[in-house]
Amino acid sequence: MRTKDEKIFQLIGNIIMLLAALMAIIPLILLLSSSLTENNALIKYGYRFIPTVFSTEAYTYVFSTGNSVLRAYFVSFLLTAVGTVISLIITTMLAYPLARQGMPFRGVLTFIVFFTMLFNGGLVPTYINYTNVFHIKNTFWAILIPGLLMNAYNVLLTKSYFFTGVPSEILEAASIDGASEFKTFLSIALPMAKPIIATIGMFVGIAYWNDWSNSIIYLTPSGGNQWYSIQALLYTMMNNINYLSQNAQNISAAQEGLATIPAASVRMAMAVMGVLPIVVIYPFIQNNFVKGITLGGVKG
Repeated sequence: MRTKDEKIFQLIGNIIMLLAALMAIIPLILLLSSSLTENNALIKYGYRFIPTVFSTEAYTYVFSTGNSVLRAYFVSFLLTAVGTVISLIITTMLAYPLARQGMPFRGVLTFIVFFTMLFNGGLVPTYINYTNVFHIKNTFWAILIPGLLMNAYNVLLTKSYFFTGVPSEILEAASIDGASEFKTFLSIALPMAKPIIATIGMFVGIAYWNDWSNSIIYLTPSGGNQWYSIQALLYTMMNNINYLSQNAQNISAAQEGLATIPAASVRMAMAVMGVLPIVVIYPFIQNNFVKGITLGGVKG
């Protein structure tokens, strides 16, 4: 039976967690409501939790501008799926040997991985290499590879999990039974590392889904816009709306076009379209996410 102090502590903890949950949920509700509010009403009455004048004009505009929103969604899902799978393969296959105490030069290799967290070559040399050496400009690889190689934080987090969450006695027993190192990694270490794999998968998946910079840097409107992700497409549409807004006084055609654009509600609709898939997927992996962070954060 819990003591009075434990009950008070539990009550305070529940209240804090409830407030934290409300702080996360309320902006999403406000965002969704604003995206379903008629543009003039949104400007006149401000943001409300219940639409003052219900309207889907913002979503209608987004899907009817001639920009291939559905294709951009397909590219984003494809990019996120392929990038996450390949990144998990690379990360786990690098982290596992670093966690094995008997591996030669383990400390040196770990330092090299850690070093990349502190220094990188910079944007200009990276761009020159990817475009002039690897020739990935205006291709699907342009939005995949720059985010793939290599997140040292994920490697070190996975390494710590392998070191602390996978008992070395089990790995040694597999070795005594004649299993190769790769067989041990594939059949024993990976199944026991599902929480950290889910955690890293969440990190990488969110990063790929939210990425728009690679599309802007490595894709040109004339040659590679068919590979625009949803974030890059929405970013481009938002820039176009802002351009019309800033130049409406000087360009009569822009002023006429701007009058038909629900600019305020479109911004909210774009945000909803960008965040909705993550909000839907997250609850299914949150248990493994918490466990992976807890165990993977232990120093190994």
